[in-house]
Amino acid sequence: MGRRKGSIGIALVTGAVLMGASACGGSGSDTVGSDAKAPGKSAPSASPSPTKPAGPPMLLDTITPQSGTTVGVAMPISVVFTDPVAAKARATVEKHMKVSTSQPVAGAWHWFGDKRADWRPKTFWPSGTKVKIDADMEGVSNGAGRYGVHDYTHTFTIGDDVRADVSVTGHTMKVTRDGKLVRTLSINAGSPQYPTWNGIMAVIDKQEKVHMTSCSVGISCDKGSPNYYDLTLPWDVHLTQSGTYVHYSTGDPTPGGGSARGSHGCVHLSLSDAKWFYGQVKQGDPVTITGSSRAKADPDNGYADFNLDWTQWLAGSASGEGTTSAL
Repeated sequence: MGRRKGSIGIALVTGAVLMGASACGGSGSDTVGSDAKAPGKSAPSASPSPTKPAGPPMLLDTITPQSGTTVGVAMPISVVFTDPVAAKARATVEKHMKVSTSQPVAGAWHWFGDKRADWRPKTFWPSGTKVKIDADMEGVSNGAGRYGVHDYTHTFTIGDDVRADVSVTGHTMKVTRDGKLVRTLSINAGSPQYPTWNGIMAVIDKQEKVHMTSCSVGISCDKGSPNYYDLTLPWDVHLTQSGTYVHYSTGDPTPGGGSARGSHGCVHLSLSDAKWFYGQVKQGDPVTITGSSRAKADPDNGYADFNLDWTQWLAGSASGEGTTSAL
């Protein structure tokens, strides 16, 4: 399915999550790039004191997660800048974005383009970890004549280890909590024409209802097409910015191996299972999809950071692996 595109205004620092441009569709490019914004209420996490910059200001557009939230074990820290950061300045910028935790965690920054930098642990976060990021940007150069004028702080907590493992060929989703199986659900994933992304995707956000249209993702704007849809569907768990959701679909009310009906890329659950799953997951919980004919989701297509192995992750870091400071 697909949903209409939206946008928000620029905030100096928010805890916003990524805005999904569409749902369940499209076979073109699905990277997020620098358009890493999202809906939802947001507020500055600090009250910075303005100073006179050495040049035009460099600001942080978003910091995710929101301060004070509890997130899942696959949630990265994602920082988006208002202006490009030159390669020569990234090591310095990384060093001014200090990550502290209640227990030592190995991790590193990685740049997606020149505006977005994510910090993720080498492996999933330990449950219960308290995390703080201090972005001390005042006076820091972006390498292109702009300088930071604010300091920002976000704190959050890693919650229970909730994971969902989806088998496309097995038509099942296994949900675990802290390593114990909670429930096995029947699912349908994408059709051969519109396959679902493989890989690990951390939950971006969730909404009780989402308006999804085939026209918004370039599938079909022709009401006579068998692939046309214009629906508002419930219990939507958002996985990629390109529009992958776990949700209920009125066109596929009893998913499972028997129905063998494919989606336009989303994962379908029955109405009762979709409502139950919606109540179990939070931002940052990993949903891992296997068995699809499609490649893994690009790591910046939402928060699919763990689709890069550690060597690939470090290749995009200016300062390399480090261990968090004590909180």
